[in-house]
Amino acid sequence: MTIIEVIKGDITKLEVDAIVNAANDRLLHGGGVAKAISSAAGPELQEASRQVAPVAPGQAKATAGYNLPAKWVIHAVGPRWRGGVENEPEVLESAYRNAIRVADELGVKTLAFPSISTAIFGYPIELAAPIAMRAITSESIRFPEIELIQMCTFSNIDFTAYQTALASL
Repeated sequence: MTIIEVIKGDITKLEVDAIVNAANDRLLHGGGVAKAISSAAGPELQEASRQVAPVAPGQAKATAGYNLPAKWVIHAVGPRWRGGVENEPEVLESAYRNAIRVADELGVKTLAFPSISTAIFGYPIELAAPIAMRAITSESIRFPEIELIQMCTFSNIDFTAYQTALASL
């Protein structure tokens, strides 16, 4: 049975098998959590990302973690918020589900997510958090070999949103 928890901290410092990067489709790590992950991992991450790009919204691909404590970085591309009229909820759910599927293919036992699509991509946290936690919870049943999934938040607002969403399941 997978343990699912919400934590507050720096995803680049977590000692887990894999972390998820909230990426853009070209895997150019120029801002937000992607920039933080790329900076901590070193320049090899950006070069490896170029080799696996592009990644369609809702999909995920992996690279090595390089200088990170995590062995792997799973680049998941969420939707840009357009008011909810362009299948954003389905694409966001797919990004979480596909990241977990990739983690399972890699043999990952411990995995950490950031909040996908809620910062630079503008997805409202109060709408994104329930989608994310439902996807993570349901996929954890399909992939019980993953022992721990953490939602690593940076702000108090995100922490509360994900805690509330998890508690409601």
